[in-house]
Amino acid sequence: MNQGSLVSITAQQVLVMFLLILVGYLAVRAQVLGAEARRSFSTLLVNIVVPAMIVDSYLIPFDPDILANLVRTALVSTGALLIGLGIALLATRRMQSPDRPILRFAITFSNAGYMGFPLIQALFGAEGLLYASIFNTFFNILIWTAGIALLDPGAKGANPVRELVKKPALLAVALGLVLYLGRVPVPDLIAQPLSLLGGMNTPLSMLITGIIIATSDLKAVIRRGALWQTILLRMLAVPAAAVLLCLATGTGGMVGAV
Repeated sequence: MNQGSLVSITAQQVLVMFLLILVGYLAVRAQVLGAEARRSFSTLLVNIVVPAMIVDSYLIPFDPDILANLVRTALVSTGALLIGLGIALLATRRMQSPDRPILRFAITFSNAGYMGFPLIQALFGAEGLLYASIFNTFFNILIWTAGIALLDPGAKGANPVRELVKKPALLAVALGLVLYLGRVPVPDLIAQPLSLLGGMNTPLSMLITGIIIATSDLKAVIRRGALWQTILLRMLAVPAAAVLLCLATGTGGMVGAV
């Protein structure tokens, strides 16, 4: 896939996602859905749909090149996340606002699940989801270590191992790796329901996002100057640094794009 095609497909998929977000937004405004639907939909997404999608993405023929890419993804993901943390700390080192911890957290951690997985699935299919799931694993490790420290520097922090084993998505990654590396055959009777459940990820994620927007006070949010600094750092500086890391390490192709 050349760069022009990637940009075009990405733009089209983002537009599709925004239309799905609009459906969720209008459903709340028209009182077809209530604000309480967000919690129920989120529980369904996090505990059933995303794990099913992840396991389904590992049900592909074993390929040594993909295995090598999984290792590379792990290394580059760790580097990119740590660079984002460094940018957050440097950019806010002189900030005196009581909001500094949450702004540091927002700069470091993106919406990698709700927006990331659907986009990766649309662009790169099952193999792309493999790499995205590896990124998400290290993303969660950093949240439950550095993320806790950012939000409450004086806290002892949660036990990261205990918290991580509670995450259905990470358990799905572990199961998927066992199936993939062990080359375990999965019958269609199991694989098909996994695929169908995983297919709910994009529409459900976007409906939830629409519900969030419809139930938020956007006017109060957009008036905050610190928000715009956070957005610029999160949406421009951190991705640019990640691109430079990929270039410096020779990480291209699908892994670099993911």
